[in-house]
Amino acid sequence: MIELTKEDSGLWIVTINRPDKANSLTEAMLTELAEIAEAAQEARVLILTGEGRVFSAGADLEEARAGLATSPVWERLSSAIAALPGLTIAALNGTLAGGANGMALACDLRLAVPAAKFFYPVMKLGFLPQPSDPARLAALVGPARAKLILMGGAKITAPEAYQFGLVDQLVEDGDVVAAARILATDTLAADPKIAAGIKALCV
Repeated sequence: MIELTKEDSGLWIVTINRPDKANSLTEAMLTELAEIAEAAQEARVLILTGEGRVFSAGADLEEARAGLATSPVWERLSSAIAALPGLTIAALNGTLAGGANGMALACDLRLAVPAAKFFYPVMKLGFLPQPSDPARLAALVGPARAKLILMGGAKITAPEAYQFGLVDQLVEDGDVVAAARILATDTLAADPKIAAGIKALCV
């Protein structure tokens, strides 16, 4: 359900492939994603995407009720993505919901199809968000809009997300992976140390 493609250029593409369940994430899937991210030190560019019309609905409902909603594996995944020296891109092929927000927030760039929606109803479900998610969200959209999403339960459209700064590019033709490949071109061609150095300077 997690597919990894490694190209000779140093491009890694990770695809969540569980479209019949809206790409909802089990603990095994999250652990596999975290292991991939932790092993991706040599990746010059890492692209995260999903199969079908939804990027990810967040936690698998049955496993969420059994404790996955508060598992440290979410933070393990987002921390591993954030720590990578290469360029990380969330190619959001559709709606991003719940805990799946963490991996996208940890990426350097976020692209989305215009039909995507963004929501993180963690408070409504009776949980705290993962520790790093609110600060990353607030850094992108500002504290008030972060509260709008996390406390107000707002469901944000892709154009609104672009206006807020949550999304960096809307991909009108829907091929977010192709658009991510274009953005990856210069980084893939550069000296990895220079690319990593520039990324470090942008913090």
